[in-house]
Amino acid sequence: MDLFDKVDPKTLDRRHWQLSMLSLGMILVLGAGMALLMYPAVFGSNAAPAGHTTRTLFFGFCALCVLVVAYLLDRQYVVYRLRKNLVEQQAQIAHLRQEASADLLGTLPGFSHFQDQLTMGFRRAAQIGEPLSLVLVRLKPSPTVDSPREISIALRDAAKVLIRKLRTDDSLYLLSSSVFAIVLPSTCRADLNQVASRVTEGLIDASDAGSSFSFDIQVVNYPEQVSTAYEMERIADAFSLRKGSAAGKAAAV
Repeated sequence: MDLFDKVDPKTLDRRHWQLSMLSLGMILVLGAGMALLMYPAVFGSNAAPAGHTTRTLFFGFCALCVLVVAYLLDRQYVVYRLRKNLVEQQAQIAHLRQEASADLLGTLPGFSHFQDQLTMGFRRAAQIGEPLSLVLVRLKPSPTVDSPREISIALRDAAKVLIRKLRTDDSLYLLSSSVFAIVLPSTCRADLNQVASRVTEGLIDASDAGSSFSFDIQVVNYPEQVSTAYEMERIADAFSLRKGSAAGKAAAV
């Protein structure tokens, strides 16, 4: 039984069609066989005296078989049409989701804006003696997510999580196709670790426990870890180029 229970999801529609045609074929064969067996008893030389009644029953049986087959064919066509409409609607929804993902990611400022904002934020923090922190997030799509549409949706879900974690003065940037940066003014090391924990929890939920994507998080703080804006920029640049190693793990430079 295990041999027949193994069904490839890609061939599910074809198998459904084959089973439907098999069932209709069996009904036709059984109906035609029964009619052939009944024919000699109804029209043969040894037919019963009440021939009119038996002939009526015979023709009624044949008409019933034809109606059943016609009804099943009609229902099969309706199911086929509904499944086709469902597939088209799913494709349309997926296309709209991909467009929404591209629109959301397209609204995020890139690396050049990140450099400008980091320089201005660092200058202001140095002048008034306040800390400045940076959270870097690198996403890696799961091996099961192989199509560009699914990758775009996964990136959009991650971006939505990061946007929800932003405070009023925080800003989010897309450094590369799968690397985000959050600039957090006036954020000390203790607050930065809390932010990283909230981001980690949100990304785990958005990734369905790693089924959609894995991620790395790195945090940088001024003045505890770096002393210049150039150092923070170099760390962000290196993080963008470096491949991920441990998913969902927060690290500090």
